[in-house]
Amino acid sequence: MIRRSSEKNVVTKPAPFDGVGEITVRDLLNGPDKMEHKGRVFAHTTVHPGAAFGLHTHKGDAETYYILSGHGEYNDNGTIIDVQPGDVYHCAEGECHSIRAIDEPIEMIALILYTD
Repeated sequence: MIRRSSEKNVVTKPAPFDGVGEITVRDLLNGPDKMEHKGRVFAHTTVHPGAAFGLHTHKGDAETYYILSGHGEYNDNGTIIDVQPGDVYHCAEGECHSIRAIDEPIEMIALILYTD
């Protein structure tokens, strides 16, 4: 399969999980059918300055972020960590996390795979 840049679904929407501000999501693969039903998200996501995902717990799946650029804060089960380009953050099933961009956008790759 080849996916051209022009074929990506790009949406700017409110930050999820009762978050604040807006994010932009560029679907690299569009949903579970494109991921052989092993995951539900593979996306290039921008967390805009001042925006944050609300703290949420993963059930039935796990999520990994790869930070491309930007700085902010990552909440890892209540521990706040500074976000740096090149960092990888993983939230296993049953754990909780959130991410917040402070003064600049955070560009990241987000991957959610099913654990069942």
